[in-house]
Amino acid sequence: MSDSAPQQSGVRDDPERSRLVIERDGAVAYLVYRTEPGRLILVHTEVPEALGGHGVGGELVAAAIARARAGGLTVVPWCPFARRLLREHPDLAGGVPIDWTTPPPEHEEPAGG
Repeated sequence: MSDSAPQQSGVRDDPERSRLVIERDGAVAYLVYRTEPGRLILVHTEVPEALGGHGVGGELVAAAIARARAGGLTVVPWCPFARRLLREHPDLAGGVPIDWTTPPPEHEEPAGG
C-alpha cells in the first residue's frame, strides 16, 4: 500500500503509528488502523471533546475509505464509530468493499471509543 493514498482535507497519514490524524486548534483526533494483505482494519477512532460535533470522526473514516480505494483494499470496520457510520451512510464507502466481520474476542476497544 502506498503512503501517497488520497488524503481528505486536513487528514494526514502517520504510517509509523498506523493512524490517520487531524490536528486542529491544538487538539488531535485520530483513527488507528491495521493493514493485512488486501484489508484495512479500522481499529479505533478518538476525537477529543474540543473537536467533537464537527464531523471530524467522519472525515477520518472518509480518509480511511480513500486510502482503501487507492490501495484496492477491503475495509474492515472493527471500530464501533466507523462501523455505525458506514452502516448509517453506506454511500460513504463509494463502492469500496466492506467486511462486516466482528472483531475477534482478543480485540479490546480502548476506553473512550
